[in-house]
Amino acid sequence: MTDRYIKNMDFEAVLSLESMVSYQPGQIVSKTLAQNKALSITLFAFAKGEEISTHASDGDALVIALDGEGEITIDGEKHVLHKGETIIMPSKKPHAVFATEQFKMFLIVVFPS
Repeated sequence: MTDRYIKNMDFEAVLSLESMVSYQPGQIVSKTLAQNKALSITLFAFAKGEEISTHASDGDALVIALDGEGEITIDGEKHVLHKGETIIMPSKKPHAVFATEQFKMFLIVVFPS
């Protein structure tokens, strides 16, 4: 058996990222797919009105909207993301995520080496 660096996914299978995480009323559901000192890959499903409050990260964060609508605030500036759209939250800049509607996102954070 070979070492696996990605978890919580079937290998050698066609998958829908959007269907791999489910909405739960009043909650933010997350599923970590990979995490180490260089990289973090996570799926999120936000119920309408849920949020991750303002914080900063040491890595650049790529957000890909998989479903719904979310408001991404970066350094005080609001951006609305819809299914199929993406934005980068630069490292060390304060950012937050708010689900204006139900919202699913794929988050890839790349940390400095």
